[in-house]
Amino acid sequence: MAEAELIAGILSTILLCLLVIVVCWLLCVRKHGQSALIRREPGKYEAPIKYELSHQALPPLNGFLLRMVSYLYTSLIGSWVFVPSSLKRGHFDLIDRLVLDEVPIYQPLVPFDGPVSDGSDVSVDDLIIKEHARKEDSFRFESISDYYHKYRNLELTPSDVAEKVIEALRDTEEQDPQLRAIVQWDEKEIRRMATESTKRFESRRAQPLSVLDGVPVCVKEELSCEPYIFRVGTCFRSKKCMEDATIVTKLRKAGAVIIGISNMHELGMGTTGNNVSRHHRTPRNPYNVNHYTGGSSSGSASAVAAGLCPVSIGTDGGGSVRIPAALCGLVGLKGTFGRFSCAGCAPLAFTVTHIGPLCGNVRDAAIMYGMLAGPDPKDLSTKWQPPITLEDFEKTSLTGTKMGIYTTYFEDASSEVVDICRKAVDFLEEQGAELVDIEMAELEEIRVAHIVAILGEFRTGLKQDFAEHTRELSSENALLLATATQFTCDAYVTANKQRARSISYLQDHVFDKVDVIITPATGVTAPEIHHNHLKYGFSQTSLTLDLMRFVSIGNLTGIPCLVVPVGYDSQGLPVGLQIMGRWWEDHVILRIGNILERFAEGHLRKPQVYYDYLE
Repeated sequence: MAEAELIAGILSTILLCLLVIVVCWLLCVRKHGQSALIRREPGKYEAPIKYELSHQALPPLNGFLLRMVSYLYTSLIGSWVFVPSSLKRGHFDLIDRLVLDEVPIYQPLVPFDGPVSDGSDVSVDDLIIKEHARKEDSFRFESISDYYHKYRNLELTPSDVAEKVIEALRDTEEQDPQLRAIVQWDEKEIRRMATESTKRFESRRAQPLSVLDGVPVCVKEELSCEPYIFRVGTCFRSKKCMEDATIVTKLRKAGAVIIGISNMHELGMGTTGNNVSRHHRTPRNPYNVNHYTGGSSSGSASAVAAGLCPVSIGTDGGGSVRIPAALCGLVGLKGTFGRFSCAGCAPLAFTVTHIGPLCGNVRDAAIMYGMLAGPDPKDLSTKWQPPITLEDFEKTSLTGTKMGIYTTYFEDASSEVVDICRKAVDFLEEQGAELVDIEMAELEEIRVAHIVAILGEFRTGLKQDFAEHTRELSSENALLLATATQFTCDAYVTANKQRARSISYLQDHVFDKVDVIITPATGVTAPEIHHNHLKYGFSQTSLTLDLMRFVSIGNLTGIPCLVVPVGYDSQGLPVGLQIMGRWWEDHVILRIGNILERFAEGHLRKPQVYYDYLE
């Protein structure tokens, strides 16, 4: 008995000592030891530069399992245990270990030499090409120029087109599966705008308002547009739009016929377009309705690719214009940060979000750029910008243009994507471009900094939604917002220090050598839609990494980017090439894109779902 008590006493003493040691460790040991920190000196970058862009992904989740995991992650124990573990596995602890002395830049507004824009419009009338018949054995998307000639020759009126639009929209709702490109539309509104436009063309006294007069356009649900509901891709937001976003106001003043509000990935927080909201559901890729459109401007891409309208408006906080453009065989423009007003756009990710057009061709993208970009007193980030220009757009040679390719980065995509994009680059070289080997430092730091910035801003902007509608959010977004809850002030400031560092690197080590950077638009083509994704959604970080591989640098640093279709994979799914330029040189990437477009001319394929209003 005495021995047992002695043993028990010894064990109790040992346990007490262990407890004291653990408590002391928790109280005294710092989160990071000195060896864990990564110190970077301003203006100095690792040499030789290593390509370390992460491919490390979390296990894919879908269906009921995803729903259960989202419940767990949004719980107290989830925030203590599972979310920190996931962040470390996703390499997000990198931002906590960086020690940077750069002054943080919270908006990538880069200074420029020369005069400031006075807000005057640039003429786009000269961009209208002469009327030309479509070749019977080839396909091309209907363009603004096509509508321009049909209306002015009185071969067709905007009201005629409006009736065809309404018929097409009804048809998309009767298909199986439904296209779900446009989620809000009003017959009376469409007819009203079309009637006003028709009167201008038929009247001897009135004149068309612009080259966009009578042209069908749709607007992403992330922008306020009367008289529709400002849902932003959710099932719980129900506020009616009381005022148009600035971009919508410009469209109306140009006479465009807004045919409706386009679908989007819930809250703009995903790259596939998957949406489980009862008001939205998942839009389909017109090239293959069993594949995703890409996101988050999913409906805007689907609408143009299906011929519902020749141009649409999207937003791009993390590739959300460029990814769906690439996956749906379209042109997508993300202008320089501060070029397009974001007034009236949902204020969710304000330092990385850009508004941009999705179009069937580069010329239409240039027209939209000329008409919609420019300063806006409602958006101070647009105040200090150089005048809009489309200088040298019609040049047919690339002689004197230097194009940078970071080969290791360029080839970090599927073999089919790389092969097709390589052929497109060869074409550019044949047009006179000089290819220059470049290196791009700290791409992994850029990826992590961009995610910390965009998710941190989403979490702040959606604080009330996350508190009141957690269970109504898609499981994917509940996971993302639960993750963003763990980002600290230190992480957000460090992310913006990395932004400053990356801007300096591009200025001093890349754009001092080349005019543009060339990459594939995405690492893969449009992923397949699986049936078990449609009820609860899905989360697959490996796919997100593949789709976002080439886009983060554009959003974090604010450089202009253009995606142009250059071919199709073995399944007939589109492949896009991305051109990234210097700040405020949007006209340069548009000029190069206009020449690049000739590479696929005559080889474009008609989507499985396509409505042709002008034939």
